[in-house]
Amino acid sequence: QQTRLQPMTPTPRPIQPDDLFTLQFLQSAALSPDGRRAAYVVSTYDAEADEDRAHIWLVELEDGQARQMTLGAHSNSNPQWAPDGQTLAFVSTRAEKPQIYLLPVDGGEARAVTQLPQGVGADLAWSPDGVKIAFTAGPPENAAPNLSKPYRLTRHVYRFDATGYLDTAVQDIYVIDAAGGEPTRLTHDAAMNTQPQWAPGGAPGGERILYAASMLPDSFRSIAPVLRTVNLAGEQQDFSPHLSADWGYISSFAWTPNGDHVVFMGTPSGKPIGSKADLWVMAADGCSAPENRTANLAIGVGGGLQPDMPTALFRSRDILVTEDGATAFVQVQDGGAIQIYRVALHGPEVHEAILSGDRTCVPLGLQSAAGKLLYWVSGFNQPPDLFVSDLEGGNEAQLTALNRAAATEMARPTVEQLHFSGADGAAVEGWLIAPPHGEPPYPTILYIHGGPHSAFGHMYHFDTQMLTGAGYAVLMVNHRASTGYGDAFSTAIKGDWGNLDYTDLMAGVDAAIDRGLVDANRLGVCGLSGGGNLSCWIVGQTDRFKAAVPENPVTNWVSFYGVSDIGVWFAVEELGGHPHEIPDVYVRCSPISYAHRCTTPTLLVQCEADYRCPAEQSEQFYNVLKANGCPVEMLRLPGGSHAGAIGGKPAIRRAQNEALLEWMRRYV
Repeated sequence: QQTRLQPMTPTPRPIQPDDLFTLQFLQSAALSPDGRRAAYVVSTYDAEADEDRAHIWLVELEDGQARQMTLGAHSNSNPQWAPDGQTLAFVSTRAEKPQIYLLPVDGGEARAVTQLPQGVGADLAWSPDGVKIAFTAGPPENAAPNLSKPYRLTRHVYRFDATGYLDTAVQDIYVIDAAGGEPTRLTHDAAMNTQPQWAPGGAPGGERILYAASMLPDSFRSIAPVLRTVNLAGEQQDFSPHLSADWGYISSFAWTPNGDHVVFMGTPSGKPIGSKADLWVMAADGCSAPENRTANLAIGVGGGLQPDMPTALFRSRDILVTEDGATAFVQVQDGGAIQIYRVALHGPEVHEAILSGDRTCVPLGLQSAAGKLLYWVSGFNQPPDLFVSDLEGGNEAQLTALNRAAATEMARPTVEQLHFSGADGAAVEGWLIAPPHGEPPYPTILYIHGGPHSAFGHMYHFDTQMLTGAGYAVLMVNHRASTGYGDAFSTAIKGDWGNLDYTDLMAGVDAAIDRGLVDANRLGVCGLSGGGNLSCWIVGQTDRFKAAVPENPVTNWVSFYGVSDIGVWFAVEELGGHPHEIPDVYVRCSPISYAHRCTTPTLLVQCEADYRCPAEQSEQFYNVLKANGCPVEMLRLPGGSHAGAIGGKPAIRRAQNEALLEWMRRYV
């Protein structure tokens, strides 16, 4: 008798840098009008072509059956359902410039709707009757200055990170018939006009489009948008006198389905930077002041965790409103988790979490009649996938498993949550991500988030996975200034960068060492942006770290004030005044002031096209370290913006990943 041999299950292997190029990334999703299907976008890296590719898929919510809707060596994004549910409009790069295409969902070829020489932007929206499409695009090519020739700057903020010089990069609102033809340009105001949303049929004010106008020529706080409306005759006006340019910061907005109200997320001016955002509602005629519907909620709506994956998901802050206009579903950050809350829009203030736990849950689509809520979920060991539930958060079902094969093949790290006290006794949260093989105490990399008003938490990070695959533990600490812990915590470093944030990080390192998890003699530190700033700060304060890799850091607040695209307001709000008013604070809070003391081998990673923390910030730190005999190198990444290698070309991401690993292996 023969014994049948069972197939052996391969032992999961450590994650390698190039495994990034085998992963699939959920980019966006849209629920069909009847709530039966969802269109979603999945992207992958094409390392050989040094590009990313994105394609549209369609999934049936009832049984999870999915089919790919687009193919080819190009990218497709932002699918939007026609009101009748028969057609998808989307943006595709299959032509020389991005254009809008229409695709019948039950069979047929995609056809181009636009043929603009300058191409179209990312945003598009169907009119309520399905006859027209509003979209964004730059001005005609001959309307922008030629940057290869001399030209004059007059804007307060004249360039913006990941956007470029604003005179050549502004966006307007256009409208085109879905059947085709020539588009109509509705706005002409040299602003960045985005997020067009048609007023629902029968809404006060007639047929008009609500949109966000930012990068205004005379505004120094360029990222703060103003809500405006435009009708089909091109007549523009501010949506409400109560939401003028100095109201504060508005991150997202939505009409109620009956058009009676507008709901938005925002933080009014006068509150310290880093303060929580609230959910507001106001009448659609704009005549009454907005009403705060989450005033008694200690944590903010719309908060998000810092990602390191190339996906547009992390920029979404959707407000989903039920058909009766009574309730909104929004994301709320609670420490290191993102939850979905249900918020009453009228009557007594009522809000409750319907989807929570140690994970990230972010809403994407809602169909009231079908009782369907579409959202994405991520965790430390789970890249984002698509889920659906009922409107109470029950009957949850996973619709996609984009990286099931990779999850089986690659060894997963273990996650240990840490709670400890900062120097002043404040409660601080962190996580130790331990390698899947080996025993503690581990060589450990302190990985610092940027912002600084952001946070780490239950979100997939490839660089963390990669470091654990190389045998390192990764310590992630939500230090003072992190969001999700209340305003007192997130605004605690105003005028005092390098104090409580630094001591919280060191307390986290000490707590992990005291618990026997971390090898005190094998420590490294890294971080992007604000994390780069703190990495540079740390190596000027202590020699306990064997290596540092700051990426796109702030090192000198005085020069940052003058060269950053946000310097003239961000530095003032964070430090408490202008450089000529508080020069001692600018000097005291700048890592460059202590760089001469650094003995830690430091690799500076700098993107050439970073307008947020321009290359001169890294160059100053590099030169001081060189002059004082500290081992230092600089990796320059051509073409990358402030987000670093996250959203850059595959070759750029590979170079960053390999450099980070090589530097840590060399010294830690």
